[in-house]
Amino acid sequence: MLANGTPSFTCIRGTTHSPCLRDTRMIVCCWAVIQTQARPLRVGYSRNVAVFQSRGKYLCFQDADDVMMEGRVRLQLDAAIKHPDSIIGCQITRNPEGSTKRYTHWLNNMSQAQLFTQVFTSHGPTVLMATWFCSRALFDRVGKFDERGKGVPEDLLFFYNHLRQGGGVHRVDAPLLCYRYHEDGASRSVQENTIWDLRVNFLEERVLQHWKHFTIWNAGKQGRHLFRSLTPKNQLKVLAFCDVDSKKIVKAFYTYHESKQRPKPTVPVVHFTEARPPFVLCVKMDFTGGYFEQNLASLCLDEEVHYVHFN
Repeated sequence: MLANGTPSFTCIRGTTHSPCLRDTRMIVCCWAVIQTQARPLRVGYSRNVAVFQSRGKYLCFQDADDVMMEGRVRLQLDAAIKHPDSIIGCQITRNPEGSTKRYTHWLNNMSQAQLFTQVFTSHGPTVLMATWFCSRALFDRVGKFDERGKGVPEDLLFFYNHLRQGGGVHRVDAPLLCYRYHEDGASRSVQENTIWDLRVNFLEERVLQHWKHFTIWNAGKQGRHLFRSLTPKNQLKVLAFCDVDSKKIVKAFYTYHESKQRPKPTVPVVHFTEARPPFVLCVKMDFTGGYFEQNLASLCLDEEVHYVHFN
């Protein structure tokens, strides 16, 4: 804290070229090099070292080769003061422009409520790690990043632990970071099955344990994979799979042949108009030319109450 009452902050990043420096004239800055996209081996460890060796009441995270836009620190600091128990994110632009278009649209266009309800999707945290801004007190409360190294989604683990402790999520609705796309980025070293298992466990913990029954929307590969990944207790809660594909519906049932249970679990397959909510949606958004979204909207359901997104 400065003498004039302005909170100090630490920007956890790799370089210092940034127009946001003009926002820091009243704030103490302590810059720390923690990682580059080309060296993903010990991301969690590097971030922890940077945090523990730095000063400041607030932490501003950024990947080494991304670029802050003017206003990021000021706007996110304001949000962090108003939402002290929240991780603060922001909207982003991409470099190259148009890369990961669906992911970028998802990050930038969720409502504030959806930052909580869509935490189970394959996209990961609902605010991009490279945009995180939070108080040091929040970081200390959650604990350090996982340090096991390459292949560990340390950002998702931290994010889930934060939510488990009742933490909030808030996004500043302005594009305050240019996020660079890399084929060899650290996030690409994480195995899909690792992310899948974490998501399923969190879904069961946060949602399915509170539902007496539910329907899996997708009788195809992803829906069946989810069913097989559930605990036997939650498998018994599945009323049906639903779909629009007549080839799947005509089969009438799905049998989990690899199950060790006797008799083997068998689940009906029905048209989505005949299915009973709540639903776990295993269909990609913005991927069917709007047909899935139209079908979902036709049922007049409320997100989180009647369905959650998983895919």
